[in-house]
Amino acid sequence: MAKAKPSSSAAAKSAAAASAPPATVHSALVTYTSMLALLSLCPPFVILLWYTMVHADGSVVKTYEHLREHGVVEGLKAIWPMPTVVAWKIIFGFGLFEAVLQLLLPGKRFEGPISPSGNVPVYKANGLQAYAVTLITYLGLWWFGIFNPAIVYDHLGEILSALVFGSFLFCIFLYIKGHVAPSSSDSGSSGNVIIDFYWGMELYPRIGKYFDIKVFTNCRFGMMSWAVLAVTYCIKQYETNGKVADSMLVNTALMLIYITKFFWWESGYWCTMDIAHDRAGFYICWGCLVWVPSIYTSPGMYLVNHPVNLGPQLALSILLAGILCIYINYDCDRQRQEFRRTNGKCSVWGKAPSKIVASYQTTKGETKTSLLLTSGWWGLSRHFHYVPEILSAFFWTVPALFSHFLPYFYVIFLTILLFDRAKRDDDRCSSKYGKYWKMYCNKVPYRVIPGIY
Repeated sequence: MAKAKPSSSAAAKSAAAASAPPATVHSALVTYTSMLALLSLCPPFVILLWYTMVHADGSVVKTYEHLREHGVVEGLKAIWPMPTVVAWKIIFGFGLFEAVLQLLLPGKRFEGPISPSGNVPVYKANGLQAYAVTLITYLGLWWFGIFNPAIVYDHLGEILSALVFGSFLFCIFLYIKGHVAPSSSDSGSSGNVIIDFYWGMELYPRIGKYFDIKVFTNCRFGMMSWAVLAVTYCIKQYETNGKVADSMLVNTALMLIYITKFFWWESGYWCTMDIAHDRAGFYICWGCLVWVPSIYTSPGMYLVNHPVNLGPQLALSILLAGILCIYINYDCDRQRQEFRRTNGKCSVWGKAPSKIVASYQTTKGETKTSLLLTSGWWGLSRHFHYVPEILSAFFWTVPALFSHFLPYFYVIFLTILLFDRAKRDDDRCSSKYGKYWKMYCNKVPYRVIPGIY
């Protein structure tokens, strides 16, 4: 990780200010309640969702009746599968394969945004290559009869259970590492063990010089497992029924198009809140290692045993609407990335971009400037790119139609997540840019939905 030189005023800043984690944006009561609730409720929810999708016909009512009949604790024990050797082999095999690809595949050097402590993280942009190699390898193993992806589905409960426990231990490792061996000055403790464990100690934790932990957890394990499981569900339905329903084809196609877009744009993701501002703790790392493979893939998980015949016209309409939303989401990010890359010297919707030049100070006292784009997609609302992202999720879920509510949990969760992230990002930018952010909000008054919110 390269390090920017501090200005002479850096001496006036305390070390504590440089290493302190970012302040929370909610009240103490809301912060602690939400953290404890998510720490305690997310692990069993993952198992309950899998059980409901796979063994309870997708019916929340059936799962509720099971828990009511046996009691919550005993009922949960009865359905919670224990990790097996097969599950651990699949997890470690996949994780090792992705780690090797992350380290060895060639890629261009990419410098992330300057951190609050003035550091510049350096990455190797090889995500798209890793994505292609992963899918080709996975499909090749199936095609040549070396490995049947249906095994992953058949052991899915055990795999998710192993991920729940294993990822929790991994987060403990991150907490300890943050205390005893931080990778950069962008680290530090809040003085509260719960906050440190949940939000994380380090912004850019690494093992050695080159293995970036957040790139692995967020991109190469979390997002890659999403793609692998989408293909797995499609293959499982084919092997069970002898064909793949058009609803599953639309679901799988849209998910893979979205994930392809993600890896095409992966270097842009490294400039977002997840990587550049959120530290490596339970919230980000456990979420990407467990929540993404389970919750994000849940519409396809449901469709395995609930094939829906949409018909050519409806299937094509949903597919095209989903592709349009994914494209708009991509174009929003592309527009802002190009604006930043050219330092504002580019065209936005056929004309010169409107912008605000904002200055700010790092925790080491350096004065920096940023350009805030106020035209194009970014003139509609401050986080307009979340609108097509939520709609994309809806379109790859709606092939399940409306027999059950649970397939739509991901869409609801994503909406809450992104609206909360928009608030956190606004609060962070307000603190960072001060009067310039007020100017920006006056020019772009809506946070997410133009004309509404």
